Amino acid sequence: MAEKAICPICNKRRAERYCPAKGEKICAVDCGTEREVTIDCPNDCSYLLAAHRWEESHPKPLPESEMPFPGVSFSADLIQTRQAALSGLGYAVLLYAAEQRSLTDADVFAAARAMAETYRTLLSGIYYEKPPDGAVAAGFYAAIAKFINDERKREAEQPQFPPLKDSEIFHLLVFFLRFGRLRSNGRPRTRAFVEFLRAQIPRETGLAKEESRIIMP
Repeated sequence: MAEKAICPICNKRRAERYCPAKGEKICAVDCGTEREVTIDCPNDCSYLLAAHRWEESHPKPLPESEMPFPGVSFSADLIQTRQAALSGLGYAVLLYAAEQRSLTDADVFAAARAMAETYRTLLSGIYYEKPPDGAVAAGFYAAIAKFINDERKREAEQPQFPPLKDSEIFHLLVFFLRFGRLRSNGRPRTRAFVEFLRAQIPRETGLAKEESRIIMP
């Protein structure tokens, strides 16, 4: 009888699960602990999809210590009246992810947080921006800036709609961050939130979409 292969990660347990990221079998324990941590799992991995389904059916509240901008509050009416902009922001994630397949939730959150900080500073009368570290996150930061600029141009062509205020942009970014964190599992290489957006927003959706498909918590 052929001897069973040993997991190349731990070099202890039997390798029983095929890992498409590594192109070889690994043990179930390392599949669970290293998934989206040291292993950059492809979106169609059956074990990853099963794990995400389990996480979606067992949601965990976001610890208060991890809440983005914990001291910031805003009216729920803002989310309702600005759903088109919120949906457009989600679509901007998908557009960028199509170009940068390495984009992770962490990159999205780093860029959104940096842009929110830019607008919070702007509200105090000072213009100062600090793009996030890392080429992918910095690239998405630029994509957010382009989206906001395009959205304002579009609104200028439709004067019947009130233009986006800087304070509204800041609050929408804060909401987007909080909502994204709730939809992500926190692992450094996860794309759970990006995949959630992909399931919610059809490919043919444009930035001029009037109604968001994003399901609010």
